[in-house]
Amino acid sequence: MSEEMIVRHCSPTLAGIKTGSLFTCPFTDAREVLDGIRALNKRLGIKGLRLLPLHVGRGRALIYVYRPKRLSRDLGRSAAAQLLRERGYRESTPTGCILQLMRRLEESGEFPHEIGLFLGYPPEDVCGFIEHRACGCKCVGCWKVYGDAEAARKLFAKYKKCTQLYCAQLKMGRSIERLTVTV
Repeated sequence: MSEEMIVRHCSPTLAGIKTGSLFTCPFTDAREVLDGIRALNKRLGIKGLRLLPLHVGRGRALIYVYRPKRLSRDLGRSAAAQLLRERGYRESTPTGCILQLMRRLEESGEFPHEIGLFLGYPPEDVCGFIEHRACGCKCVGCWKVYGDAEAARKLFAKYKKCTQLYCAQLKMGRSIERLTVTV
């Protein structure tokens, strides 16, 4: 798992403007990926960032990069908490919810769409996606929008600009530690 891959997929989270990001990392040695995650957690944990392997198997790891404090705030909002309860989440702590999400990824035949809440998507958009089965959205960017399309478009542009700037900075030699904002 390269730093370039993390920056390409997680810049808004590194910058502290997004709760979490998710990407798939191919591997030939699972131990190597897990060791890499451990090392990055040591380097970036002091900045308020955490990396977790949500699922590892068949030569691919699903990596979750997130800001625990922001996740706690996001999942504590009533609409998010209600949606998680409706989806069978019994835990209310962010750690408990992440563990339950990991179990759902392992056990379920389909992708758990409530994962959007863990990435900082608005609850109304996550609910809309689930209820409308991904149809009839107002716009599409980082996610399908069923609520405030104008606010989402602005946020998508902000995320895109952040990613462009971070990728350019990484190419110029800036370290991932320097790119990761302390929040």
